[in-house]
Amino acid sequence: MPTRRISLILSLLALPSLSSCSSQPPAGPPPPSEEALASLSEEPGAPGTALARSVDAIFDESSVGETRALVVMRGGEVVAERYAPGYAADTRLIGWSMSKCVTGLLVGLLVSDGRLRLDEGAPVPDWRRPGDPRGEVTLRQLLQMRSGLRHAELSDPPYEADTVRMLFLDGRDDMAAYAEAQPLRAEPGRQFGYSSATSMILSDLVARSLTRSDDPARRRAVVSDFLASRLTEPAGMDSMTAEYDAAGTIIGSSMIYATARDWARLGEFFRHGGSVDGAQVVPRRWIDFMTSPSPRNASYGGHMWLNKPDSRDGEIRFPGAPETMFACMGHLGQYALASREKKLTVVRLGHTAEEDQPELRRRLAELVALFPG
Repeated sequence: MPTRRISLILSLLALPSLSSCSSQPPAGPPPPSEEALASLSEEPGAPGTALARSVDAIFDESSVGETRALVVMRGGEVVAERYAPGYAADTRLIGWSMSKCVTGLLVGLLVSDGRLRLDEGAPVPDWRRPGDPRGEVTLRQLLQMRSGLRHAELSDPPYEADTVRMLFLDGRDDMAAYAEAQPLRAEPGRQFGYSSATSMILSDLVARSLTRSDDPARRRAVVSDFLASRLTEPAGMDSMTAEYDAAGTIIGSSMIYATARDWARLGEFFRHGGSVDGAQVVPRRWIDFMTSPSPRNASYGGHMWLNKPDSRDGEIRFPGAPETMFACMGHLGQYALASREKKLTVVRLGHTAEEDQPELRRRLAELVALFPG
């Protein structure tokens, strides 16, 4: 056999071994950080490595914005907890629209006490004038964001939005008056329209149910005492505090603060149907109302978001998480998620631009999916 042909055969025979020497095994996911591993309890109830990677993603991925605090509770125990530099377990953080869930609970207590009625016209003085069609707006419709009142939650430019005007510009001294002055744009009950102004109307009704005084100091005092004695103290949310406007109205749409652990306790409170250690603080039927789909949008209950398709665009906000999960959700990516079937509450607080929130919600849903249920 010619020497040249022998050399060619030998070189071909060597190819498999050369190929195996040069190939690299496919790269796996990076190991979780020491900080993420340290944030987990000894038995978190989910695969530790995967959970730590999920924690890392929520803190380190630029696509989800800035995460300042994350608390995961399972079966009533904290199984993961992490804070960004500059934040700690005793840092009170704003809930933005998570505050609406607290307002919903205050209204529920007053309905239970017989001071407010769910299906009667909301007792707003200006709406009770003869011939005012707003007198037909019920408390139920306000809670389910279907009052029909004119409102622009967002706008471009932002300062033209009613929310911004009410909270920071011409409406800031008497936010409820600004909200209550808006005319109807639709028949009450017919359309869903998310509205921070609606929550300020409810905040005003909370104060009016507790005192006849228009004195701002008196209104602040009675609502603050009611919030503490009837809700935050029995529920163990001792850090929770609220801001009030110049008229003495609690800013129940947006400006309630608490530590991350107390926001998690709020989620646990809803998960347990309004009870703490077997003591019923808010009637369970009220929690059921808040966490049940409203007639005009299945993704919203009574001042509470649900993980169901939104009637406006079909979006499910936490894809892959249980449809039975519900959430307090706030501006810039504040979330308190609660799942009864997984015995789970997840709180994330931080600063995420509107366009990045779908990715953040996807990451949170992935974390939830790690837990059995």
